[in-house]
Amino acid sequence: MKSSRLVCVDDSIKFDQIVFVSEVYQQWVKKGEEYTVRQVLENDGIVTGVLLNEVVNEPIWQKLLGRYQEPAFRLNRFNIFAEVITNEQEEQWQQKCAQVE
Repeated sequence: MKSSRLVCVDDSIKFDQIVFVSEVYQQWVKKGEEYTVRQVLENDGIVTGVLLNEVVNEPIWQKLLGRYQEPAFRLNRFNIFAEVITNEQEEQWQQKCAQVE
């Protein structure tokens, strides 16, 4: 099964969240960039978030969830690619990701 691929459409940070985000997220998404879903987190029905292969952050204590968890990105920050890709395109994407690492 292939992972879902997304494109970021919202990398904004609310003014009152800038300090929190800069302290908690070592990496942040960038508008227009493509990402691969590593895991979808339902977060006990509070808000659906995604963890990404290309963006990994250290787990933090999530007070509302009562556990440590890697901070996720809201799903509505992304659009899912609707196109069907060939195996060759998938290989090219994997090579591109490997170059970024």
